[in-house]
Formats: sequence, structure tokens, C-alpha cells
Amino acid sequence: MEKVAFGVIGGSGLYSMPELEEVTRYAIETPFGAPSSDVVVGTLRGKRVAFIARHGEGHVYAPSTVPQRANIYAMKTLGVRYLIGINACGSLREDYMPGDLVVPDQVFDYTLSRRERSFFEDGIVAHVSVAEPFDARLSYQLADSAQAVDASCHFGGTFLVEDGARFSTRAESSVFRQWGCDIIGMTTAPEVFLAREAEIAYATLAHITDYDSWREETEPVTVEMVMTTFKRNIAYVQQVVAHTIEHFDETLPAPAHTALSSALITARHKMPSERVAALKPILARVLGLVED
Repeated sequence: MEKVAFGVIGGSGLYSMPELEEVTRYAIETPFGAPSSDVVVGTLRGKRVAFIARHGEGHVYAPSTVPQRANIYAMKTLGVRYLIGINACGSLREDYMPGDLVVPDQVFDYTLSRRERSFFEDGIVAHVSVAEPFDARLSYQLADSAQAVDASCHFGGTFLVEDGARFSTRAESSVFRQWGCDIIGMTTAPEVFLAREAEIAYATLAHITDYDSWREETEPVTVEMVMTTFKRNIAYVQQVVAHTIEHFDETLPAPAHTALSSALITARHKMPSERVAALKPILARVLGLVED
């Protein structure tokens, strides 16, 4: 397979954008099963970019069943260094309005059900630092690109991630506001943390579709409401992604690219050889393994 520096995880509206040329599809098997979809690699403004449909083609995965480890592993296998997550979200504040874009700088993981949260188990333990979960340089570029294409965009904010697939009650939504959270969605975690474990620099471009359930003068969020605003948002999202990839230097180093240097705690001679082999794309740099 070819090597690709940029990756995007989002909906099918991204890898079907008109500007995407020279498209190739890869069916990648991983130790964690198949990704949500084939990886679509295409040329976007002169650069090769890998796309995965997070919920699968036709939206067949619920938020808690998205094979996020397989998705991130597949991106790492292709050599992705910078990854953009596209997320529809609800707003928890009055001034972040439906139709606006948000580039968050923090995430609050409020997922309570069983999600596969780490690559490191069964004999290899790592404790990655995620105090700053999003890559700052890539986040700033997303915000700059939004401004360049005249999109209404807010920089900064805490992204609360809940399980779903149901929407919040009014009580829950109000509590999340009291906690100081700004937007709410269902899929950024553990995706952002898995990317850090894989030493991929990650940033999120969220697009607001609704006011969740807290705003009593507004109808509570529904699928119809989400999809109507989603269709209006997608053109701006495509433009921001394309502008970001065109203007961002993907050869630059990022803190995430060496995240495992101080995170692996298991002694090398105690690491099971089969786990090292399974995680080779992720462990190659830090263990000095020869990549295939």
C-alpha cells in the first residue's frame, strides 16, 4: 500500500467530495478486525489523503460499536501523521449556533458503556499523556481555514462525548452545561486517545446541528433536525478540510509523534512477542523495529 500523511475520519460526504481525484480503495485487515469502511485514498489539492467513513457506508455502526481501534490502526498502517476527525455535534451554549463550526481544544469523555479504549493491554502497558488532547498546530490551521472560506467558526471549547445512541434528556443536557462543556457528541472518544497512542497528531472539526435538549424555547434535538442542518454544513466542512490540507505542512513534527517515548511502562523483555508483532505499526518507532 502507498504511504499517506493525512487522514480524515468522518461521513461519506467527505470522500465523495468533487475535488477528490485519483481514488483508490483499500480493504485493510487489522488485529482489531476490519475498519468501519474501506479506506478511500484520493488526491486532494495535490496531496494524497486517506478517508474512513466512521459509521460505515450507509451508516451501519452505532456510536458505541464503531471499530475505532481498527480505524486508527488502518490509518497508522498507511503512515498517517496528521488526522482530522469530523464530528456532528450539539451546542451547549447560546452563542454556538446550529450551522456554526467549532474547533475544540479539550474533550470530556463521558462514555460509560464498553468501548475499546486502548491498544495496550494483554502484556503491554502504556500511559499516554492527553492533557492537551488535540494537536495545537493542526487545530489552528482548521480555524484559519474556516475563516478563509467565510465559515462561522469558534476556536476553543470542551467537547463532551456521551454514549448515545439516544440523545440527552433535558436534565442531562443542563448538567453538562453546568460542568462547563460547550459542545456534545458521541464519537470523538476514544478516537482522539487512540490516535495519541498511535502517535498520530489529531484535531477535530465539529459542526453544530442542534442545541441538544437544554434550550427549552427550542424543540429538543431529533434525527430530522440533525440531518437537515448536517446537509447545510457539509459544504463548509469540505471546504475547510480541503483548505487545511492544501496549506498545512504535514512534514512538521508534532508532540504526538513521540507520545510513546515516555508512555510505555512494560519492560521490553516482558512484552509478549505476539503482541509486539500485532502492534508493529504503532510500536515500530519506539522499539526500533524494522517496518515491512
